Amino acid sequence: MTDLDAIDERILRELRRDGRISNLHLSERVGLSASATLRRVEALERRGVIRGYRAVLDGAQVGRGYVVYVAVGLSEHGKAAQKGFEAAMRAAPEVVEVHNIAGAFEYLLRVEARDLAAYKAFHTDVLGTVPAVRSITSYIVMESPKDERA
Repeated sequence: MTDLDAIDERILRELRRDGRISNLHLSERVGLSASATLRRVEALERRGVIRGYRAVLDGAQVGRGYVVYVAVGLSEHGKAAQKGFEAAMRAAPEVVEVHNIAGAFEYLLRVEARDLAAYKAFHTDVLGTVPAVRSITSYIVMESPKDERA
């Protein structure tokens, strides 16, 4: 666990909102000098609190506007089955997130596809061919009124 003070928290909140904010504007928003702000950001990066910066894309404009969360249950629960499933998901370009979860299913995926036909092809040709997959439950995103992922 990393100890973060109130200023670090403000810096992180601002960077989550806009990862391309200039150091000068960031320093103004958090109430520090530009040099002190830069030192704090660099320290947060070194400590691994900030793991990277990303561009947030409009899925519809890049042909990935059909978003589905998929709950996957495995028929086998050993390490080999999990590693095999995870490797298959890493190789699938439609899968942008893989979470090993506790509960009724072993995995929750975020899948981005062009449309329903493309998702169906992924469902059948990728998920349907992984040997340990026992169940697949799809949750189609109709709208995302709040999404703070970067």
